[in-house]
Order: sequence, then C-alpha cells, then structure tokens
Amino acid sequence: MKKIIFALLALTIVFACKDDNETDTVEAGTINLEFANTIDNNPIVLNSTSYSNQSNESYTIAELKYIISNIVFIKENGDEFTYPVADSYFLINEEVPASKQFELSSIDAGVYTKIRFGFGVDQSNYPLNGVANFIPTAEEQGMLWSWSAGYKFLKFEGSYTPQGGTASDFILHIGSHGEALDNYKEITLDLISPINVNGNTSTININADVAKIFDSTNTHSLEDKSDIQVDPENAPKIATNVQTMFEIQ
Repeated sequence: MKKIIFALLALTIVFACKDDNETDTVEAGTINLEFANTIDNNPIVLNSTSYSNQSNESYTIAELKYIISNIVFIKENGDEFTYPVADSYFLINEEVPASKQFELSSIDAGVYTKIRFGFGVDQSNYPLNGVANFIPTAEEQGMLWSWSAGYKFLKFEGSYTPQGGTASDFILHIGSHGEALDNYKEITLDLISPINVNGNTSTININADVAKIFDSTNTHSLEDKSDIQVDPENAPKIATNVQTMFEIQ
C-alpha cells in the first residue's frame, strides 16, 4: 500500500511540475501600430477637401509628414520595454498608406497598458547621429534641412484663405535647431484595454487629430504667420500642439 501511495505522490509531483512549466512558458510577440490622420473624426483628404480652423481660415492640405520615434511599451506594473532605438524611427506620410502601419517584432512577453513615443528626433541623435539607417528615408522624403542641420519633425503644407481674403500657400516645417531650440516631444497614451503579449500579434490604433496643429494648447493663425521653419517663437508652439493630437482608438 505504501508503494502505491508513494507512486501516486510521485505522479502528482510530476504533473504539477509539468503544469507549472507550461504556465511559466512565455514568448515574445508582435505589436502592429496603425496611425490615422483625421479632422472631425474623418480621414483627411489631400488637395481637395477644405477645412476650417479657429481663426476663421479655410485651408486645404497638400502634404503631411511627421516622424515618430523612441517607442516604449509600459507594463501594468510599470516596467518598460524599449524598442531598439536604431529601429525605432518611422516616417508617417499621409500620401503613402503603407507608411502609417508598421510592425514591431520581438516585444517582451507581458501585459502592457501604455505606449510612449517621440515626435521627432531627440537631442541625443540630433542633428544626424545614431540613426544612420533612417537618414536615407528622411532625405528622400524631404525631411532634412537643406543645410544639413538636422531633421524636420513635421512637414505640413497646403493653401489657406483668411475670411474675406485671397488664397495663399502655407508651410509649417517644425524641427529642432541645434541644442538651443529643442522641439522634440514625448507622448504617453493609455491603451483602451491591456495588451497581453505572449507569442501573439496585437494591434494598437493611434489617431492623429490634425486640426490640433493649429488649435490646441496654442492657437495659430496662418494670416499672422504662414511660413514657419527656423522660428524660435512659433515652432515650439506648433510642436506643443502636435504633442496633444494623438489618441488611442
């Protein structure tokens, strides 16, 4: 009888260990990020649709590009998974749908509740340090200053008409300018529901409310200034507005 009892105990221990091992098995996974650029909850339309800002100016958008970087996923316990920095620079181009969707692989297993990312290029990699694999993309897409001073974080162009006025072009090229003017911003967003990464693929949908480029923390009138490039007064205000335009959907 004792032999039978010992045998049953041994089997119980074996199965318990097996169950524990199966429970402890975790695998890295993939998270896809999908960006949408909208105004009034509708996808923006280049060159044809007219929009209005809070300065009573109508405008059409000819080009919208911006840089997303330094992606970090934050677990429910506060631990962070930082995506490899060298591979963490992406150019969102409204004209190229494929650019608004990208796959991030080998994400550590765990339950994530937040995402953090940068708008632009941080000072440690500015003007052209550390992200050599991204430079050709930025150069090809016109996201480098012609005098090689660094990156344009936002390229937003089109035409506008002030109330009762005539149509004119606008150009908003926002970036940092050396160490004196840092327009890099970080955005942290709560996920609508936690993502459990364990050998699977998940998707995070991020909406960019483009109207906030003009109207958010700051209000910008194109009639006051329609060409913003190396501008220590207005460029930081636009960058601050961009920081507010992202939300999880």
